[in-house]
Amino acid sequence: MSPSYVAVLSHPGAARAFGFALLGRLSYGTVFLSLTLALTATAGSYALAGGVLALFGLAVSVLSPVRAWLVDRYGPRRALPPMAGLYAALLGCLAVLTWQPGAPWWLLAVLAAAAGGCSPPLGPVMRTLWSDLLGDQRLLQRAYSLDTVAEELLYIAGPLLAGLVAVVVDPAAGVAMSACLVATGTFALVTSPAMRPGAAPAAARRRERGPGVRALFTPVVVAAALGLCLGALTLLVVVFAQRQQQPAAVAWVEAALSAGSAAGGLAYGAIAWRASGAVRLRLLAAALGLAVAAAGAVPNLAGLAGAAAVAGLFVAPALTTAYLLADELAGPRNRTQAGAWVNTAFHAGNSLGTAGAGLVVERLPLEWCFALAGAPLLLVAIITSPRPRRDVTACCRPSPLPAPSSCPPRCPARARRARRPA
Repeated sequence: MSPSYVAVLSHPGAARAFGFALLGRLSYGTVFLSLTLALTATAGSYALAGGVLALFGLAVSVLSPVRAWLVDRYGPRRALPPMAGLYAALLGCLAVLTWQPGAPWWLLAVLAAAAGGCSPPLGPVMRTLWSDLLGDQRLLQRAYSLDTVAEELLYIAGPLLAGLVAVVVDPAAGVAMSACLVATGTFALVTSPAMRPGAAPAAARRRERGPGVRALFTPVVVAAALGLCLGALTLLVVVFAQRQQQPAAVAWVEAALSAGSAAGGLAYGAIAWRASGAVRLRLLAAALGLAVAAAGAVPNLAGLAGAAAVAGLFVAPALTTAYLLADELAGPRNRTQAGAWVNTAFHAGNSLGTAGAGLVVERLPLEWCFALAGAPLLLVAIITSPRPRRDVTACCRPSPLPAPSSCPPRCPARARRARRPA
């Protein structure tokens, strides 16, 4: 019988650590909208606000593997508190400066970039902690599915909370709230009983060699393609709604995508799969790519919402599998890094997908744009497929002649001839 989600959260210390991690990660759901509103109010320019926010997002994404490396090297209890403290302090400075208009834009840019560079990688750390806590692979699959769905819901609830704070108090208060959330969540997480020093000492982890970036090619490239697809889809949905003269309906389409993703993620985690993670990841990528490409053929927004819900069924499962595969391929010394590379690839792809869709949407029919949005996932499903192995039997037939040089090194005939005395 497959274990339930209750069994995941019933593991000693798991629910408490997961709750604290989600509290800290809620900061990432609130901070982007809060910063956008606060920077726009203080700078009086959308261009300046967008530039500062781009620096913040770039620092968060690009430096994520570096921060994850620090966590792998020194352990989360030593690495996370300084990151969270600096990140919260810098966000606090931004909140103070943006409370009133007139702050120097260059100072805002420096503080935003520095804050992004210090943001603690709570998502990769929590996924590594799941792997430490749960030895059963079926439980780990459920934990990763639950984690992915919960993180996606945070990015829905976060902007709503930030918008409410901006209306009731001030946009800068949302930035201060984000600082409090990440500091409280991180310090509570690292002091929780589940965050023990680690199954292996840091020195031992550094001595053990893990696979490099090449071994993570499949989960990283699929995550990047998934980000490209969803980033493009976000803009295409807006364009579709505007051409239907119903721009407010964008929220319903996005809600359908999120609902489908949550349902798909929870259902995916409940199934005991026989296929390997790499095979599942390729199939999920291909299915999502086809669903997005087909969404361009719908005639109205109701059809687009239905197509988005179908596409969403594959989003959380694909991300969950990418994280699971990265954790499986990573060595003890770089497990947090592996998850961070997947995370970075997804967010970088998301930004590039939105930008790319903006370049082609005015030049091509909209249905072609949807097809192009799904194409990266179909492409990576093909290029990450394993190549057929060469049949060694043809060159390993018994023969009095020496084994040809084209025989693979593990060819039985070559091995026998190598053992013969000269």
